[in-house]
Amino acid sequence: MKRRRFLGYVLAGPVLVTAASTRADADITEIIDLNDIMTAAALPTSGLIAVEVGADGTVSFALPRAEVGQGITTSTAMLIAEELSVPLRRVRVTLADARPELLFNQLTGASNTTIATYTPIRVAAAVARQRLLQAAASSWRVPAGSLTLTDGVISDRAGRRADIGALAGPAASARTLAVPVELTPRESFTVIGTPQSRVDALDAVTGRKKFAMDLDVPGAAPAMVCRPPTINGRPGPVANLAEVRAMPGVTDVVPISTGVAVRAATFGQCIDAVRALRVAWLPGPVDGRSQAGVLRELAAAELPLGPRPLTPYVEGFFTFHFRSNSALETNCAIADVRAGRAEIWSGLKSPIVAKQAIAARLGLPPDRVTVHVTEGGGSFGRKLFFDAALEAAELSQRIGKPVKLMWHRADDSRQGRTHPAATSRVRIAYAGAAVLGFEQRHTSITTDLGHGLGELLTAMAARLPIGDRAFAQTFFQFSHASPYRFGLHSRLLAETGSGFNTGSMRNVYSPDTTCARELMIDRLGVRIGKDPFMVRRDLLRDGRARAVLAAAAEAGGWGRELPAGMAQGIAFHAEYKAVSAALVEIDCRPETVNRPIRDGVGGPRVTRVVFAVDVGLAVNPRGLEAQMMGGIMDGIALALTSSLHLKDGHFLEASWDDYAYTRQWNTPAELRVIVVPSSSEEPGGAGELGVAASMAAVACAYARATGTMPAVFPINHGTLSFTPKPTVPPIPASPAHGGPGA
Repeated sequence: MKRRRFLGYVLAGPVLVTAASTRADADITEIIDLNDIMTAAALPTSGLIAVEVGADGTVSFALPRAEVGQGITTSTAMLIAEELSVPLRRVRVTLADARPELLFNQLTGASNTTIATYTPIRVAAAVARQRLLQAAASSWRVPAGSLTLTDGVISDRAGRRADIGALAGPAASARTLAVPVELTPRESFTVIGTPQSRVDALDAVTGRKKFAMDLDVPGAAPAMVCRPPTINGRPGPVANLAEVRAMPGVTDVVPISTGVAVRAATFGQCIDAVRALRVAWLPGPVDGRSQAGVLRELAAAELPLGPRPLTPYVEGFFTFHFRSNSALETNCAIADVRAGRAEIWSGLKSPIVAKQAIAARLGLPPDRVTVHVTEGGGSFGRKLFFDAALEAAELSQRIGKPVKLMWHRADDSRQGRTHPAATSRVRIAYAGAAVLGFEQRHTSITTDLGHGLGELLTAMAARLPIGDRAFAQTFFQFSHASPYRFGLHSRLLAETGSGFNTGSMRNVYSPDTTCARELMIDRLGVRIGKDPFMVRRDLLRDGRARAVLAAAAEAGGWGRELPAGMAQGIAFHAEYKAVSAALVEIDCRPETVNRPIRDGVGGPRVTRVVFAVDVGLAVNPRGLEAQMMGGIMDGIALALTSSLHLKDGHFLEASWDDYAYTRQWNTPAELRVIVVPSSSEEPGGAGELGVAASMAAVACAYARATGTMPAVFPINHGTLSFTPKPTVPPIPASPAHGGPGA
């Protein structure tokens, strides 16, 4: 078939339901990156996701991914609206329940959603369009080619008109049919590629958007868990169970595997009960460990570089501390477990694995567990894990009542998922202006990848080039691009340690590895007498990469004069068929660094960011800009302020008031995102793209402003700007109207 010609299906049903059929033609050994692997794995079940045209003229689609604020319900609706020629407002995109039959086609991660679903969704919509036109042609006894479909209405040359809703029944089929279709060519797009506001924007800003804790499940009462003072400790005897059960509003207090759970009439009463519990805690797997010991463990696990080169070289060593993976929406879930069945509601990015794990925990067959995927308030990798759903299910089964379980902010900070501490050593050998070799040895506390993505790759590992190695090494290699002409290069990962709750935080390994690499490229430039922009431009492999670098440099006025103590930094990052470049200006002058910040970290301030990006075909440029803005804020935080401090088996941070994410006082006053035009027919990955280049550019700017290359991240990690809250009770006292404890 031609490039835009595909085979779709009309599924048997009372109204029009259509789906796509696609086939991977590439041999698995030709797969380049992690995104390709995920897309290939999703292809066999792409025909199981369907577009439905209803009798009321609305078009419905249950997206087998998680909407956590990244805007994929909007971009998905745009794909359907384009191929079906309906107004965007008539497309209803919901989130599919966990569907085990989809196999690897219901995982949200690695910036893969738009890439993997771009063609199947369009094919299903195109089949619907063709069937509707054929139904109208049959009714009016005219050739289908003489009809037009615009804004959801089919018309003919005689002036007859019919809404697609009126044709949904006639267009349906009593049996499944194979239907060849041709997709709309790019030059004819009227929706795809145009800036669109989010379809859920009004509900979000008016408070009508529903998240898990907003759902009204009959009988589901608030629940929280009293957690151990150290990471992954275990509950022992409880001294005052009867006393706490008698507290106002409390209905149940029972030990579960992760702590002591409380169910009450309100979350405020849950907090009071949790704070009142007196539990004899058993030690966790990292009791007594502090960050100095973690760094020693990383040093012992580091893989050696090759022999020292005979030519000149530059070498650097960098340390990255633990970082919190807390999202705006705290970890939460609703569970209703009764005899022989269970029903779960939660924002989940790996719902199939969650369904299987919950069934195993409850001792139920998987087909007796229903998992509803709700929209989530942020994730950045956090919702790949489903610990709240497991706890809610366990608690509901124990007490025989439905529960609405929510973590406290302190739970998220101290017992939630983290980006693991890591180190990275880089060596670049050169002769004149030519780079002869590049080596990077990245050493990390073990990243927990056991959330379903690992299951996908394990099934394919035997056919991958490095399939005999650990999954983490596979993930590491296939999530990294090598954009520069570095001669002989090697990049290896070593992981060590266990017992920490780590995870695939946004961009996973790339922010750290890219930051280390870009800092060393700046150092190389100093050695060979080239400025940071020129050394990158001359080393980048292809014109597309050089174009985004040039776009950022030109728009940002690379090389412009700044006061002493201020400087520019520039960095590049490529992943998942997308390229990006960030130009940053930073203010490290004493009056800025030492400015008073109430209960916060001051330090250097990023004053300006220009970010250029080429993701191939940008389905929604406005959504792409928003993604990059969020990634830039992440990059600034990782470079300057955001980290966790480990002491005696627990993190000192107990909420976002302690954890110094990018705040208003260090947000750049000037921020510009440039979407570089592309002629590509396919979209690239964008969900994580903004983080790595931004972090690296901030680090490079800091080095130029201060004359000292940073080696420990975040740069302000040594500044503890708060008094640590107690770990017992695990939930801090609530603020008292701005008074003590506020």
